[in-house]
Amino acid sequence: MIAGLERAGLLRDCRLIPPRPASDAELLRCHTPLYLQRVQEDQRAGLAQLSTGDTAIGPHSERTARLAAGGVLAAVDAVMAGRVRNAFAVVRPPGHHAGVSRGMGFCLYNNVAIAARHLQAVHGIERVLIADWDVHHGNGTQEIFWTDPSVLFLSSHQAPLYPGTGSRRERGAGAGEGFTCNCPLPAGTSGRELLAAWREDLLPQAAAFAPDVVLVSAGFDSRAGDPLGDFRLEDGDFAALTELLLAIAADHARGRLVSTLEGGYDLAGVASAATAHVAALMGRTQEDRSLRA
Repeated sequence: MIAGLERAGLLRDCRLIPPRPASDAELLRCHTPLYLQRVQEDQRAGLAQLSTGDTAIGPHSERTARLAAGGVLAAVDAVMAGRVRNAFAVVRPPGHHAGVSRGMGFCLYNNVAIAARHLQAVHGIERVLIADWDVHHGNGTQEIFWTDPSVLFLSSHQAPLYPGTGSRRERGAGAGEGFTCNCPLPAGTSGRELLAAWREDLLPQAAAFAPDVVLVSAGFDSRAGDPLGDFRLEDGDFAALTELLLAIAADHARGRLVSTLEGGYDLAGVASAATAHVAALMGRTQEDRSLRA
């Protein structure tokens, strides 16, 4: 992915933000102490898979997951300090399937949820929008904010598909009812259809919420050709999605937007889609990129 950004002539104009490991205190804003202990014990025991779900682990997985979460926090801090206008955290493992006390779906810690809580605890942000366009539903993110009206979770995703959650009936509970908004779509959904769903269904709710900061769970497994999904998005569709969310950020959040890498399992496709995403974050059109190549 980094090589793709370099080939496109984008990397030279980006500021690289070093990651740092997330602390226990930062992880505990979203996960239980028992879960953190379990991840560490599973790794020490030499397990090949996390005991709570379908996530492969190795001897360095827990440290890498802390760096992924902390990398997103470093990006958030850079945006909040005004050092960069917006940011894309190129981190793995992904996070949006990790719930309060369970890792699954390749995820250990919920990077975007930890970033939302960091914004509130450290930067005093009141309202956070999390927009998730991964082909899979972000069940972990939904669980963490299920009763919380301070975080609006918007998700478009293929259904039926792993993990089997994300129906329109799932809208949150208690004070958080109505602050979870799911838009399940069938296999074969095109970029035109998905963009229409965001424009007509999800983004009006984002505008009414008026977020102080926009976070994006940027999953590129919704791109055509990904082996784990069956959406039909092209690179330009990711640029268009990015521009829609940048407009929300400009209107309500002083332009503050941080995206983080979620799924995407065709390496060339992920690099190409992520390049379109970063170009849009930088305000460059396809014509601009062609002229610079």
